[in-house]
Amino acid sequence: MTFFKKVFRKKDEYALVLERITGFYPHQVSIYQQAFLHKSLTQNNELQSFESNERLEFLGDAVLDSIISHYLYNKFPKKDEGYLTKLRSRLVSRQNLNNLGVKIGLQELMKFNLERASKSIYGDALEALIGAIYLDRGYSFAQQFVEERLLQNHIDIEEVILTETDFKSRVIEWCQKEKLSFDFKITEQEEKNEKLYTAQLIINGELKGAGSAFTKKQAEQLAAEIVYNKKASN
Repeated sequence: MTFFKKVFRKKDEYALVLERITGFYPHQVSIYQQAFLHKSLTQNNELQSFESNERLEFLGDAVLDSIISHYLYNKFPKKDEGYLTKLRSRLVSRQNLNNLGVKIGLQELMKFNLERASKSIYGDALEALIGAIYLDRGYSFAQQFVEERLLQNHIDIEEVILTETDFKSRVIEWCQKEKLSFDFKITEQEEKNEKLYTAQLIINGELKGAGSAFTKKQAEQLAAEIVYNKKASN
């Protein structure tokens, strides 16, 4: 019996859960099954790397960017490219996608090794789900899912606009304005078969903030967030 058959015996029941989450009944359930197979399962030889959800995540990321860009372009006809880019960045941030993944119930479907799973597991799965919808039902269904199920039900655009997420840019702007020297020092170590990066934000020769994540970009954002919040509270 293959891995897929052992894990997913009740396809009809599984498809009904998908219908509740996405708003429509799937055609090819196997694509969605793959969307929820985290790469941590490959480390115990339970499946091959190409069988995990990473390929669908790659596809879903591109589809999501396109849908969000189109949505914002129509919603804010008088805003410039810079504004739209920043807002899109906030909407597709890993933290936001993780929160959305949990809100719509992806934890019910995920298959992963708890000890080896990354912190971005639900955000990655959400992108993989969008990739699966695109392959199974086409772009218009993926667009409907993102706009109606995610944006309209779970996102307050006005709140997102007021919420700062690009802490690195804000801190860099502040340092430049105040003529302060700054530098991000990155170190890395193996953690659960993945590289864990630690970023230290050095301002005028002093350590002001540090953050750790599985990407350099996120580690820098976490370090900058500490400095940003300290500055805001002063």
